[in-house]
Amino acid sequence: MEINPAGTSFGTYTNYRYLIFKIKPFFKDTRDARIKKKKADDLPKDSLGIIELGKEDVWKIARVKTYKTPEKSYGWVAYHLDKKPDLSPKTTMVTKKTTDSLIYIIDSLKTVIESLPGKAPVRKGNSKRDADDDYITSITDADDTDTSSSASKTGTDLVLHNLKTGEETWFKNVVDYGFSKNGRRLFISQSRNPKDSLSKATVLYFDLRKGFADTLSRGVNDVKNFGMTEDGGRVAFVAERNAKPKDLQKFYKLWYYSEGMDSAILVAEKGMVGIPANSTVSEFGEVSFSKTGKRLFFGTAPIQPPKDTNLIDIDLVRVDIWHYNDDYIQPVQLNRLRRDQQQNYLAAWLIEQNKLVQLGSKEIPLVIRTNEGDGGQFVGITDFGKRIESQWTGSTKKDIYSIDPDNDTKKLVKKDLDGEIATSYISPTGKYIMWYDNKAKNYFIWDGKTEKNITDKIKVPLYDEDNDSPIDPSPYGVMGWMEDENNVLIYDKYGVWKTSVTGISVPYVVVNGRHEDDVYRYVKTDRDERFITPEQEMLFTKFNKQTKLEGLWVIPMGHVDYPISVDSVVNIGFQILKAKNSDEYIYTKETFQRSPDLYVSGKTKVIWNSEKVEGYTLTQSKLSNINPQQANYNWGTAELVKWKAYNGKESMGIVYKPEDFDPTKKYPMICYFYETLSDGLYTYQAPSPTPSRLNIPFFVSRGYIVFAPDIHYTTGHPGPDAYNYIVSGARALVKKGYVDSTRIGIQGQSWGGYQVAYLVTATNLFKAAWAGAPVANMTSAYGGIRWESGLNRQFQYERTQSRIGATLWEKPQLYIDNSPLFRLPKVKTPLVIMSNDADGAVPWYQGIELFTAMRRLGKKVWLLNYNGEAHNLVERRNRKDIQIREQQYFDWLLKDAKPPKWITTGVPAVDKGKDWGLEEAVSP
Repeated sequence: MEINPAGTSFGTYTNYRYLIFKIKPFFKDTRDARIKKKKADDLPKDSLGIIELGKEDVWKIARVKTYKTPEKSYGWVAYHLDKKPDLSPKTTMVTKKTTDSLIYIIDSLKTVIESLPGKAPVRKGNSKRDADDDYITSITDADDTDTSSSASKTGTDLVLHNLKTGEETWFKNVVDYGFSKNGRRLFISQSRNPKDSLSKATVLYFDLRKGFADTLSRGVNDVKNFGMTEDGGRVAFVAERNAKPKDLQKFYKLWYYSEGMDSAILVAEKGMVGIPANSTVSEFGEVSFSKTGKRLFFGTAPIQPPKDTNLIDIDLVRVDIWHYNDDYIQPVQLNRLRRDQQQNYLAAWLIEQNKLVQLGSKEIPLVIRTNEGDGGQFVGITDFGKRIESQWTGSTKKDIYSIDPDNDTKKLVKKDLDGEIATSYISPTGKYIMWYDNKAKNYFIWDGKTEKNITDKIKVPLYDEDNDSPIDPSPYGVMGWMEDENNVLIYDKYGVWKTSVTGISVPYVVVNGRHEDDVYRYVKTDRDERFITPEQEMLFTKFNKQTKLEGLWVIPMGHVDYPISVDSVVNIGFQILKAKNSDEYIYTKETFQRSPDLYVSGKTKVIWNSEKVEGYTLTQSKLSNINPQQANYNWGTAELVKWKAYNGKESMGIVYKPEDFDPTKKYPMICYFYETLSDGLYTYQAPSPTPSRLNIPFFVSRGYIVFAPDIHYTTGHPGPDAYNYIVSGARALVKKGYVDSTRIGIQGQSWGGYQVAYLVTATNLFKAAWAGAPVANMTSAYGGIRWESGLNRQFQYERTQSRIGATLWEKPQLYIDNSPLFRLPKVKTPLVIMSNDADGAVPWYQGIELFTAMRRLGKKVWLLNYNGEAHNLVERRNRKDIQIREQQYFDWLLKDAKPPKWITTGVPAVDKGKDWGLEEAVSP
């Protein structure tokens, strides 16, 4: 069930609260329908549900594709019905008594609910709705220009529902729709009626307060990408209206409407002054207004030549030509093909001046708007002409431009930046442009005249202190800008520095957890927030790197020495939300033992110290209990463990034990690893089939110990570094007395799969090994392609995760020494490999190299290739299958269970699809 909460703050509906959500059909029902080979239109569809909080009624309607509510008003909801809805829609009021009505009703949506007839919705216009009814009774035909028919999209019914009264207005053949931000108007794009050859596609503008619609345009072939001002008083959209159905080129135009006009007017098309030569309005460009409504933004794109219909498909040569001067290699280009075909560049219509300006271009494709589109300085960012080196660096240098949006003049601010710049680095009004320089390891600003280092007086690192890859560490980033824009808040590892961009004050710490190993990060609870104000109370998460506990702090900006609230909760789950008109927060809390439940938190005033500084502490109430059935299962516990690695450094990891753990017994253990995992100590993990990683709660429940060690690296030695931490950690647990040293297995996926393959060449400690998508041979993988992105793999070995730190020809021995393939004669541990033929990250031939070499050497090895599957399994059926096989494999070697047939004799190709080999092998 997908839930989208919608409170109310619009007009007369401020006293009503509603929960609006989708109800998805049961997987079993969809599966059964697919087995019966039903058409897509006949498959089970989502339903819409609405609950008025505090009541026990659920209003439902079937076959709903999408629904939308206004962003800042909640008196209305519009829902778009799927194709072929029932002609007489039935609504149902669902009621069951309970002491806790809200929790019970939400939970009961997953069960069979008693249905009682509800009030039929009231509709404007005709009370009877037939297939060919007019959309609504009061539509003004403001633009009746005739055009030829077009094979435009066929829409479906859209229903505008009044949450308070239940009154509804129906619109037919709707393709797209959307509310203005304040919820006063609804924009609707309708296709022509396929049953009426004289009908025309229409653009409607419905006024929710007045209850009628204006026709902005009639007779268009296609409408796309509408945008509105916040009050809905102005609207713009891109439309094509002149092309014949068989035309090979179609040109879109930009249309504009302001309240009071008869119909929308044309404001931009190819050939107009301000539109670049050989360019046109893009059908893919975003259409939006600036905050004040004085600028209208849209996209332009080069006109593409029409398809040559004289070419015969059977004679066409299909060849990819790789050229050394290409910006991107061919696989990247093919991966980006749709994006490149839809590439468009920012343009603006200055409404008061009636002037078109082109802001972006092929040379400067990214333009960041400031001051909500009304800024006097925009920022252009480009890596044009610098992209080739991304093949081995993984990133590109950037040029930064200052752009005047009123006349499109550009000024180069920074050339060849090796560092980072993002929207959050630019002051909200565009007064300052800031960036981080990787080499200088500092932040710089440009004030319109000069470049200045603003963080050189901060003596702690502002970059990743734990970086262990041969690449410049990334900065921790920017929290936000102060209201005057003369100060910016910048993160270090543990807290936040207030930094003057003018240099009139020395940077100082706003919040700092360095001494306690606490990491503070700001939680933005107001999505419209642009600045941090001096009086503002700031919500932070606090995460302790030693205990892994996470909490919430509320700190007043003006009294940073006095944290006014701490909530010592454990792991915080999804986005933390704050009530708009009260000091209440809603969030989830979880541990490995407790699944995420909703909590609401309020503030209680307290006196903090002898100076009688007033503050607040959080009080919290639990709202849900979503997983009571877990009590019926042998679950598990998670605890932090520390030990000294073989390099003498202290490391940590997580030990998962069965809930009925007995310290006097010896348990089989599986080691699972991927980089560092200990920060997830309190993360809840559902025992559902995973994409390929170890299903930890499942194995723990079956009586296994699971050990997840952190791994740290030195440049050039990823294999020995993995051995250093994993093997030392496993032996440290054996010394505790509850792990059977003769029954230890290892499982890893991707980078973890590589480490499994390496470890079985370096030690005989492990009795069973399972490697998902491993790299076996770094010398052949180095030049391979990550097919999902099209990227060459060189950057990964030289600068990122593989951590070799040099090219293959500079240090070939490091590539050989770290490759399991060259060490396979030492292997004694049985190994299962998963290597899928549609893997988009690791070339699947790496698994083949590993399998064929071990097979020739007479080692026990199996390879699973899930046909057409990705790097991490996507299909649920395949996820279930691999979980079963992992259980069978580890139970066989670590618990003396009888092996299934796929392990003992395999499954011949002639039996594929008939025998999966999961049954217990029959003795000869």
